[in-house]
Amino acid sequence: MNHRIVSPSMLSADFGNLERDTKMIDRSQAEWVHIDVMDGVFVPNISFGFPVLKAITSATKKFMDVHLMIVEPEKYVGRFADAGANLVTFHWEATDDVQKCIDLIREKGVKVGVSIKPKTPVSVLEDILPQLDLVLIMSVEPGFGGQSFIEGSTEKVRELKAMIERKGLATLIEIDGGVSRHNARELFDAGCDALVAGSAVFKAADPEAEIVAILNA
Repeated sequence: MNHRIVSPSMLSADFGNLERDTKMIDRSQAEWVHIDVMDGVFVPNISFGFPVLKAITSATKKFMDVHLMIVEPEKYVGRFADAGANLVTFHWEATDDVQKCIDLIREKGVKVGVSIKPKTPVSVLEDILPQLDLVLIMSVEPGFGGQSFIEGSTEKVRELKAMIERKGLATLIEIDGGVSRHNARELFDAGCDALVAGSAVFKAADPEAEIVAILNA
């Protein structure tokens, strides 16, 4: 069995009790904390910025998994690295210079991720895959929490896993959207290394137990 990672999405946390919810993740068996950054342009919603990322970072020692859903990410990837991100993931669809974004993140000494939307084929990653630490497959349309899992996303995971193995790479696969204990095993079995879970964790009666249930699915 591959090593399993759960990355709870702070987008589903209680913003009025952000420190409390962050410290709950810090106590839990989740290894990563997922931070969704939205600009209201690339996606029709606005979320966290640099001050919130710094506040979350100060409340946990966990790995900061930062997902940028913003246009022209090359303007900001360095600043997010400086603000505490351990991994900066940007969208392939959001920039005209994917290579520049990769280089800017790498220069900061943090891990590089690229995300693709549900309608974007994994084939667009063929040439850049050797430069990536992680690929994030969106299994919902980015921009809002609480959406249902898009059927066919698991097949994209399998296709990407086959591409990674064919190239002899160690690139991690993460998936985000509609993830819960009910489909976690299927996703891990398909090749996912990390599952982003928002509503499934934060709306559970016992979020820490829910994280364990997802890990052990």
